[in-house]
Amino acid sequence: MKIAKNTVVTVNYKLSDAQNNLIEEGAQPMVYLHGGYENTLPKIEEELDGKEVGYASTLQVEPDDAFGDYDAELVKVEDRSRLPEPLEVGMQFEGMADGADDEPMIFTVTEIADDKVVLDGNHPLAGMALRFELSVVDVRAATDEEIAHGHVHGAHGHHHGEEAVGDSDEGDHFRSQPLH
Repeated sequence: MKIAKNTVVTVNYKLSDAQNNLIEEGAQPMVYLHGGYENTLPKIEEELDGKEVGYASTLQVEPDDAFGDYDAELVKVEDRSRLPEPLEVGMQFEGMADGADDEPMIFTVTEIADDKVVLDGNHPLAGMALRFELSVVDVRAATDEEIAHGHVHGAHGHHHGEEAVGDSDEGDHFRSQPLH
């Protein structure tokens, strides 16, 4: 079966930067609903469209087609007292960019110094050209439910009404703390 709109694609992948420094080697394959559902980068969909199981490719994606350019205006310094304790580098919080009337965004704690905390609203891969090594291992027709929901269900996909092992809300209050 060829990869086309409303197919579920299973891809083994390795992600590196443009200098071939490994960022992530997928322990589990990426499984996504193909056809503009925003389940993966559009350039990956474009590369795989019309291909079949066994197809392999290396694809370089520039920042504009990945996670955008790094925006220094999305970095802010907050008083440590405004954030919950214990506080660690890598924690994430929901907040608004200064002067933004848009949707809330996720900020990551990148530095902690005495009574100040540096929060970065950029995606960790913003500003980077990314190199994907892709290998298609399965293609199947999506179910009507997957198409209606816009994402894959089942193994490696999204589950409705079933809490996966290890998923709990414990500790999540640290991941979604409003700043403004």
